[in-house]
Amino acid sequence: MKKLFISLLGMLLIFGSCVQTEKKPAGKPLYMWFDCEANYERLSYPDSIAFYLDKVREIGFTDVVIDVKSIMGEVLYDSKIAPYMGEWKGVTRERDYDMIGIFIGECKKRDLRVHASLNIFAGGHNFHNRGVIFGEHAAWQSQCYWIDRIMPISEMKWNYNGMLNPALPEVQEYQISILKEVVGKYPGLDGVILDRARFDGITSDFSEASRQMFETYAGLKVENFPTDIIYWEKDEAGKDVWRRGQLFNKWVEWRAMVIHDFFAKARTAVKEVNPAILFGDYTGGWYPVYYELGVNWGSKNYDPSLEYDWATPEYKNSGYAELLDVYLSGLYFYEVTISEVEKMNEEAMKTRGEAAMGKGREYWYSVEGCAQLAKKVTMGAVPVSGTIYVDQYRDNKEQFQRAVAMAMRSSDGLGIFDIVHIIQKNWWDALAAGIREGQENTR
Repeated sequence: MKKLFISLLGMLLIFGSCVQTEKKPAGKPLYMWFDCEANYERLSYPDSIAFYLDKVREIGFTDVVIDVKSIMGEVLYDSKIAPYMGEWKGVTRERDYDMIGIFIGECKKRDLRVHASLNIFAGGHNFHNRGVIFGEHAAWQSQCYWIDRIMPISEMKWNYNGMLNPALPEVQEYQISILKEVVGKYPGLDGVILDRARFDGITSDFSEASRQMFETYAGLKVENFPTDIIYWEKDEAGKDVWRRGQLFNKWVEWRAMVIHDFFAKARTAVKEVNPAILFGDYTGGWYPVYYELGVNWGSKNYDPSLEYDWATPEYKNSGYAELLDVYLSGLYFYEVTISEVEKMNEEAMKTRGEAAMGKGREYWYSVEGCAQLAKKVTMGAVPVSGTIYVDQYRDNKEQFQRAVAMAMRSSDGLGIFDIVHIIQKNWWDALAAGIREGQENTR
C-alpha cells in the first residue's frame, strides 16, 4: 500500500506540474503598457480595469505594464514617501483606491504577469506647473545649459518634461526608497520597469554639484565651465546649435556611469525586498544618439568606441544590459523595413520628426533596423522586446499592423505603447492581426 500511495502521489505531482506549465504564457512575451495620465479616468474603476484586461488577454498578451509613478513625481498608491496623484484633469481618486492591488488581483485571474513602471528621474510637468520640482524638491531639478545661460528646467516651458538631476545622491536615494516601497507593499507584482532613468538631454545637468562630481570622477579641473564640455554657436541657417567641447567625451562617459551605478544599486535594493521580482527597463532604441541622455543600455561587452566618435574606450564599462531581467526597446519609426528607409527621398526626410532622425538614411530609422541594432548592442545579455508607439502611425492602420508583425519577428518580445491609442483608434483587429502574422513568421 505504501508503494502504491507513493506511486499515485508521484503521478499527481507530475500531472499538477503539467497543468501548471500549461497555464504559463508560451512563446514570446507581449507587453501592453497602461500610461497613468492618459488612462487616469478609465483606470479609476475596477470594472473598467477588468474589461481592458479581458481585451488584452483575448488578443494574446502575456504581460501588462502599469504606470505607478508619473512624470510629476506623484504616485498612484498610498505612499509614505511620495505625493499621491489623487486628481488629473478634473477626475479624482480617493487615497484608498488601490489601483495596483486591483490590477494584481485581476491579472492573476487571467494568468497575466503585471509590472509596475516608474518614471524614475522625472519630477514635474512644465505645461501644468505641477510636480515635486515645483514644491519641496525644487533644488533637485535639472540645471540646463541653454544657448547663453544655465537655467532651471522648470523655466523651459517648451519642454514638458521637468527632469531631476540623476547625479545627486539624495535624488537616487529617494527614488530607490520608492522602488523598495512599491515592491514591499505589493508582493504580487511580477516585475518593476524603470522609465526615464536618465538625464533630460545633452543640455543637462550643468549644476555646480554635477561639475564637482565630474571633476572628481575625471581627476581634473574644468577651466571653462560649461564650454569645455559643450558650447553653442550659430549654424549656416542662423540656428543655435550645441557643439562638443574638449572634455565632451569624458563628460559623456561620466554621465553614463552615473546611470549605470544607479541601476546596480536599484537592482540590489529591489531584489533584497523580493528576490523573485523581475527588474526591467524601457529606453528608446536609437543607440547611436542615446548617449545624449546619459544612458548606455548596451552590454558591458559591447565597445561603442570602435564605431562612434563620442565614446571613450572606457565608455563600455557603463553598459548595464547585464543588470536587467526585462528590456523594452522603443522601435519608434514609421518605416517598417530597412528597404523602406533606403527608398526615402531627401524631401521626405526633411519633414520627419521621429526620435533621433537626422540627415541621411540610417538603417535603424526603421522598426526592422532598430530591432537589429538593439540586439547587436545588447549582445544577448537580456531579451529585447521591441516596442511600438501606436500613435506614430496616425491613421495608417495597415502600416501599424506591419510594424507589430515586424517587431514580433525581429525581437524577443513585443511591447505596445500605449493602450489609450488602441482604444481611441479602435485598432484591436489590426493589433491582433499583426501579432498573428509575427507569430506565424517566427515558427
